[in-house]
Amino acid sequence: MDQDNSEDESVGPSEDPSEEELPCVPAEISDGDAMEMLWQLRSERRQSSPELPETVTRLTAPDGSLLYLVGTAHFSDSSKQDVATMIRAVQPDVVVVELCQYRVSMLKMDEITLLREAKDINLDKVQQAIKQNGLMSGLMQILLLKVSAHITEQLGMAPGGEFREAFKEAGQVPFCKFHLGDRPIPVTFKRAIAALSLWQKARLAWGLCFLSDPISKEDVEKCKQKDLLEQTMSEMIGEFPALHQTIVAERDIYLTHTLRHATRCVEDPRTTRKVPAVVVGVVGMGHVPGIESNWEKQLNINEIMSVAPPSRFGWVLRTVIKGVVAGVLGYACYRAGGTLGRALLSSPTVLSLLETLQPPAALSQQ
Repeated sequence: MDQDNSEDESVGPSEDPSEEELPCVPAEISDGDAMEMLWQLRSERRQSSPELPETVTRLTAPDGSLLYLVGTAHFSDSSKQDVATMIRAVQPDVVVVELCQYRVSMLKMDEITLLREAKDINLDKVQQAIKQNGLMSGLMQILLLKVSAHITEQLGMAPGGEFREAFKEAGQVPFCKFHLGDRPIPVTFKRAIAALSLWQKARLAWGLCFLSDPISKEDVEKCKQKDLLEQTMSEMIGEFPALHQTIVAERDIYLTHTLRHATRCVEDPRTTRKVPAVVVGVVGMGHVPGIESNWEKQLNINEIMSVAPPSRFGWVLRTVIKGVVAGVLGYACYRAGGTLGRALLSSPTVLSLLETLQPPAALSQQ
């Protein structure tokens, strides 16, 4: 498997005996013959008219390439099964998932580690989010992580299982490439925050801070039909159309763009001729209607990649916080004495905090 837009990682053979594994290639065979053998093997395994689960939509590109779009629930085992079923059935040339380079780490973690990480929101994570996204966007990211952590704790399931399943299954398909298809999350958060007024930011933050509703067994079952995380977020941001536009609608456009880019003819290594590609896309089911409606439209992603400069309010808030921190540290130094005060100011924690409150570097335009 070739993995694009993320770090390389070998995928070992599955322990499930029901899964087909790649055959051993004889050592004496030439590279050309080995390539032809694997291409032929994939052609034999590929089903031209597979039975589609209810969550799968088939879209066709102008050049005849096919996209099998799997709509998933981020906290559902049945979604993982749908992903595995489609990849095994169509033996795709490319698998595209709803992740960006900032979230690719979830492909490398096991369920236990992810459960622990999702529940453990500490100072280091807050500082990293602020450094990466700026003060307001970083704090909003932490609040959204809190929502995900709440669902994780209630269900006892880590999010993103369908993406890890796609990554594993793609590794069993000869010549299959793995693409990250989502817009970089710093862009999404910064555009979302910029679209809200000060009052709307306060209301949204209040709602996220005090999210504590229990999730029942019936809700768990509903995960099999709808994405509980996206449903929860949709209910919370329903009062903020601008937020829905940046978090959902704009990402629909970006995902459509990357899926169309992946769904293009590929080269047959035996003849060097271009042939229609087969692609499997794995996205939250909340994005499926938007991708379908955008599939044949002319799209301009430059409009949804721009980030406005930091607002005056953000600058004022950051300055106030820095002033408060400096005042507290100054008073502590006065009370502690010169030597101890200098030691306190030079401590890694204090330096890290002050660095975090510096204005973030502008995102490079993509």
